[in-house]
Amino acid sequence: MPLTPELWPPADNPAPLEAGPPQAEPVEQRLANQLSTDRADASAARIRALAVRRRLGRYDHAAYRLVARLSTPLLDEPLRRVSGYANFSRPWVITAGFLAVFGGPHGRRAALAGLAAVGATSLVVNQPMKLIGERHRPDRNGLGVPQQRWVTMPPSTSFPSGHSASAAAFAVAIGDLLPALKLPLRGAASIVAFSRVYTGVHYPSDVLVGATVGALLGRVASTVARRARGAPGPAAGA
Repeated sequence: MPLTPELWPPADNPAPLEAGPPQAEPVEQRLANQLSTDRADASAARIRALAVRRRLGRYDHAAYRLVARLSTPLLDEPLRRVSGYANFSRPWVITAGFLAVFGGPHGRRAALAGLAAVGATSLVVNQPMKLIGERHRPDRNGLGVPQQRWVTMPPSTSFPSGHSASAAAFAVAIGDLLPALKLPLRGAASIVAFSRVYTGVHYPSDVLVGATVGALLGRVASTVARRARGAPGPAAGA
């Protein structure tokens, strides 16, 4: 049987990486469908919840497709590298090491708080939250993510984004204790978070929820570190 053209990879592109495990309905759609099975006797509140979940799911997929359709080939390779480099919280561990070695007592205290924030966030996000979420990874081929952006699809569930959570936790914890690093670290964390959607391994809501959880735990870590040395906490809204 002759091979059809689409079975051959393009001559000028490498063969695509595996797309990950078989895809299933996103978690919000499955929850919406579950609610709809007993719609006949559902309360008005449950019907409204059904409508809200489906609407949020549509917005999430629309935002994912919008990023997939961006015509920004110059960003493909840099963001692929950023997304891969952030595995295992590598940039944050290296940054903490520099602070511990060259930052004096304040740098060592900030490094410890940053790593504690990353550790706590990874535990919360990668264990109970991902197990509860049970959201399958995006079908980036079906949703139109260009293959030249692809990184290896992680085997874990999609919701929430662990990379985004760890990045936000570290940036907030360190930024609270060393204000001069607040903007650079938050900028770096934002790039990591965006790269996870850009490369197709997360939906936007995965990233937003992950970053929110990470920021909250980062603030907790910095507050504990400040109180341990008797310093005032960060100003509200900082």
